[in-house]
Amino acid sequence: MEYANLGRSGLSVSRLVLGTLNFGWNTPEADARALMDRAHEHGINFFDTADVYGANGGTETIIGNWFAAGGGRRERTVLATKLYGDMGDWPNEGRLSALHIRRACEASLKRLRTDYLDLYQMHHVDRSTPFEEIWEAMEVLRAQGKILYAGSSNFAAWHLVKAQEAAVRRHFSGLVSEQSFYNLLNRTVELEVLPACQDYGIGMIPWSPLAGGLLGGILRRNSLRTEVIGANLERYRTVIAAFEAMCDGLGSGPAEVALAWLLSRPGVTGPIVGPRTISHLDAALRAFETELDAESLRRLDELFPGPGGPAPEAYTW
Repeated sequence: MEYANLGRSGLSVSRLVLGTLNFGWNTPEADARALMDRAHEHGINFFDTADVYGANGGTETIIGNWFAAGGGRRERTVLATKLYGDMGDWPNEGRLSALHIRRACEASLKRLRTDYLDLYQMHHVDRSTPFEEIWEAMEVLRAQGKILYAGSSNFAAWHLVKAQEAAVRRHFSGLVSEQSFYNLLNRTVELEVLPACQDYGIGMIPWSPLAGGLLGGILRRNSLRTEVIGANLERYRTVIAAFEAMCDGLGSGPAEVALAWLLSRPGVTGPIVGPRTISHLDAALRAFETELDAESLRRLDELFPGPGGPAPEAYTW
């Protein structure tokens, strides 16, 4: 396994992140526990979850049960969870008010059966709560030893700037990571989000690296799990067919190539993989054996043209 510092922090994390979205939904608890054990066997130490996964806390509970089995599981894991989504129908049971941040953290700690979170992430920007309030709440949690680092997800570049400048004014470390939707088919973050992350020393953690399965060899599997995937496949069928043919020429699977491409991108700490089975996890790890030379990278840019580089040069002089 390869490791990297998370952003400008000293925290060492694996360059593949185990995503747990499927735990409790598509992956039963026994299989999820086997997946987490297998991740550790491969050296994956960075696990990502969220309080809304698995029907309002179910996924965190599965991870907590696994930690409770002992064997150094918690100590060997860099644990990241997220808050923002509604956890109930009553006011203040979602978003990023100081009240919800406090309550959500306590609830996650209880479900995860741990006394601290390595990385506490805002799952979305909350336009109704000022960053001064958010950072004050995070500072309290950090002073209490309940969180070590703070991160974001689905932030625009200007949200990252506002967050970091507010943190600087408070002499707080601010964000060390940002989770963004980033893959060969979706490269919008290269305009401003990724450059902002690089400038501020924020680690980029791409989610949906296989574009919901479209980049995972979907044509050869001929399996459409949802109507949404089916519609997107028809939209991108020609380019995906060309991509899969290119991967055949490289002697690598499409998922391996898509992950290897992300691992080659400047500023990317590591993509989140969300395996449903151990075989999916083992396949993802083959990305480290996939070497993309200059010609392969050029061909991928040709098949999946990005926005043209960072702004403003991407659309002006």
